[in-house]
Amino acid sequence: MPKKMLLVIDMLNDFMHPDGKLNCGEDAESITPFVIQKVNEFIKANEPIVLVKDAHIINDLEFERFPAHCIKETWGATVIEELTFLEMYPKVNSIEKKRHSAFHNTNLEEILKRENPDEIYITGVCTNICVLYTVEELCNRDYRVIVYKDGVASFDTEAHRFALQQMENVLGAEII
Repeated sequence: MPKKMLLVIDMLNDFMHPDGKLNCGEDAESITPFVIQKVNEFIKANEPIVLVKDAHIINDLEFERFPAHCIKETWGATVIEELTFLEMYPKVNSIEKKRHSAFHNTNLEEILKRENPDEIYITGVCTNICVLYTVEELCNRDYRVIVYKDGVASFDTEAHRFALQQMENVLGAEII
């Protein structure tokens, strides 16, 4: 049986909550029950989970393109209430990132080498930004990547669809 790993990308208040600084809308809110279901399945199977969290400094250069969001140690950078239980799961690795890819200046590479998963499953937001760039780097490292289409969302429906197509047709990720 293949060893699996789940990535939960940016399920944070600033993206998911209606009062968030860069709220991804109803589509993002609608994936929460599905993501919780998958998290519980991975916990039950004792499989590793990586909780990826956007974490910016106050004057981050990214804020030239996007509104200020997910500033370290603020409510907006906190995991949504429905998933806070995940931070107590012993097989969770929590990483903070400050760029679109979960690999940039994080220890994700080390976690992957240690856990050595055969398959990496993806959930989270935004499909066309942090999900896409993380999937790209995983595929470039020859991991088998499976994206749960019901577990990812974006504030831009057209870009969401395009990103799913790119991940499948160009990067070789499986979309289920």
